[in-house]
This record gives sequence, C-alpha cells and structure tokens, in this order.
Amino acid sequence: MGQIVITEYMEAAAIERLNAAYTTLYDPDLGTAPDRLRAAVAGARALIVRNRTQVDDALLAAAPGLKVLGRLGVGLYNIDLEACRIRQVEVIPAAGANADSVAEYTVLSVGMLLRGVFQDSATIAAGQWPRERLSGGREMGGKTLGILGFGDIGRRVARLARAFGMRVIAHDPVLPIDHSGWAENATKSVTLDELVARSDAITLHVPLEATTRSLVDATLLAAMKPGAVLVNASRGGVVVEADLAAALRAGQLGGAVLDVFEVEPLPADSPLIGAPNLVLTPHIAGATRESNLRVSSLIAARVLVALAMD
Repeated sequence: MGQIVITEYMEAAAIERLNAAYTTLYDPDLGTAPDRLRAAVAGARALIVRNRTQVDDALLAAAPGLKVLGRLGVGLYNIDLEACRIRQVEVIPAAGANADSVAEYTVLSVGMLLRGVFQDSATIAAGQWPRERLSGGREMGGKTLGILGFGDIGRRVARLARAFGMRVIAHDPVLPIDHSGWAENATKSVTLDELVARSDAITLHVPLEATTRSLVDATLLAAMKPGAVLVNASRGGVVVEADLAAALRAGQLGGAVLDVFEVEPLPADSPLIGAPNLVLTPHIAGATRESNLRVSSLIAARVLVALAMD
C-alpha cells in the first residue's frame, strides 16, 4: 500500500523523489495484474502508469482517495477519461517529453526501409555476398515524405527529414491551414488522397479515435506508390494489420516498420508474422535512456505539485 502507486517502469531517481515526499509503492508488474492492482490502490492519492495499465471505472472505484493520475507517455487510450472527470481525478500526460525519441525512430526507420540493406547480416555472415541485390537501395534525399498527423511529433519528423534532403508534405484535418507549424517547417498541407499518391514514405502520427481507426486499410495501401514504405509509431488500431501483411506479401510496398499493434504483445496467430520486408518493435519508439529520464522526471514533478495543491 502507498499514497503513490507506480504500476510500470519508472526511473529510479524519480521514484526516490516521490518516496521522499509520500509513501510510494513501486511494482512494475502491477499494470498487468488487475486484481493485485485494485487492492494496492485502496489508499492511494496518486497513480502513475504507462500504456499497459487499464485505468477503468472499476479501478477508480477501488481507489476512492485518488486525486491524480500520471501517464508515463502521451497516449491516453488506456485511460477512461470520462470516469476520471466524473471522479475528479486529474490526468497528467508527459506531453512532449518523448517526442524527440519518436521522431528519431521514425526518420531512421524511413531511411532503413528505403535503403533496404540492413536485414541481411545473417546472410553475409553465412558466406553469401548479395552485393548486386542490395545495391538497389534508395536514398532519402529527393524523396517525398508524407506525414499523416502534423502535431508536435509530426513537425519534429518534418525537421529531421528535411535535414536528409526529403521533400515533406503532410495531412492533418485538425490543424488550421494558417497554423505557424506549416510555414516554420516548410511543409505543404495536402489532402489525404494527395499525400498517399505522392509519398515515397508515409509516417503515422495520429491518435486512435473513430476517424482514424482502420484508416490504413487495403484501399489506402493500394493507392500508395509502388515500392513506397510505411512507418507506424502512433497507435496500432490505425493500421489494418491483415491488409498490410497482404500488401507486403504481394510486393506492393517496399516495406514497413510497426512499433504499435492492435493487440500488444503481438498474438501468436497475427497475420503480420512472416510478412516480408517488415520490421516489428515492441512499442518502444518513445523509450530511450534520455526520454525515460525526461518522462519520469516530468511526471514526478507534476504529480508532486498536484498533491501539494490538494
């Protein structure tokens, strides 16, 4: 039991800072043990989670004294925001703290996919020499990057991509056309259809909501340029995984990198398993040594301020 309960990984220095002010329970396995978690939060005033802890009304009901919920990340899809509002629980995400990590991951993934040479180490170590086959990779310079979702992370991706000489276009139906972000990042606002048709690489930076769920489906994938590549480090439900796997197996796309999935961890029967030219990572685009420190420090500081004001 603790006044502050932390259910997933958090940096030690941030935990020590919290524990110096309030009794703190740190158990990084609580997020996937709902029965133990409900018992642990009975006397909690603050709860700190990442993305695997499901904060629903039942959990909130088990924590009647809860005042603040810190999210070690920016996505709030695992949190019942309406239930938090009704129970007057303040929700604090780590906005911006891991944006550079996601942007770097995204642009590096685009470069890896376009070059198409970084998955043959085992072949070369086995004595083969596929130099001719691997000499057909593409440079980033002069290629068009289409960014779907031009918020903070999307704009950081644009800046990095331009440093590699890429042309950048973006689609964001929410961001006003006169927003300074377009001009500051020398990025043209286009329709979704134009973005899909023109882009050599498409990166996704959108929340998961009704308008974005299953947005990247067989129809959209078929409209992409032959050989174009796709990177998703936003939300798993945005991409129809079976459709993407089919497009890769048909040779329609040049490759894809997925960091997020409809179900995490990836099920054993996922259609993605065995798909060619596909790189999978376990929801770590925003997780680096540096970003973990920033995220943990930010949430610790803001949780302490919220508790002090209670």
